[in-house]
Amino acid sequence: MRPLPSRKRKNQGISLGLFALCLAAARCLQSQGVSLYIPQSTINATVKEDILLSVEYSCLGVPTIEWKYTSNWGVQKIVEWKPGTQANISQSHKDRVCTFDNGSIQLFSVGVRDSGYYIITVTERLGSSQFGTIILHVSEILYEDLHFVAVFLAFLAAVAAVLISLMWVCNKCAYKFQRKRRHKLKESKTEEIELRDVEC
Repeated sequence: MRPLPSRKRKNQGISLGLFALCLAAARCLQSQGVSLYIPQSTINATVKEDILLSVEYSCLGVPTIEWKYTSNWGVQKIVEWKPGTQANISQSHKDRVCTFDNGSIQLFSVGVRDSGYYIITVTERLGSSQFGTIILHVSEILYEDLHFVAVFLAFLAAVAAVLISLMWVCNKCAYKFQRKRRHKLKESKTEEIELRDVEC
């Protein structure tokens, strides 16, 4: 026959059960944590364009959202904020960034130096976080180069037209000069012939 369980053992079993329940609840909460969705992970843009780096997140509570920029020039923090509060925008991106409560940001008037990796980190109040990356490639506007070439070709055509006009004027002047010279030579020859005839 077994001895009856003591109260001490009963309390240990209850506390172990509560501990297991708390652990399971924590795991369940942690698995729900932060989820992040990036609809467009690569963006191609041209100079002076306004770009929307679009994301969506879901989590419990109000998270902290941080955007960083990574390129050949190093890592740079762009902005950090909690939805519903004022954003802490870095000096390098002041007046160039607009934040949205869904975690997205908009960059105004991008340049070639803005090309690189944009990393978003969404951190929940409990500490779980999720990050994602958007690649931005900014290129020069092609038609500006074509515009320059077109203007340069028009300038060359104008210079060529002026040179052709000058050559035509010079040719006419040279023709008139030769004509006058021939005329003088003819006159001088006829005078010589007349002088010879008079002498004879």
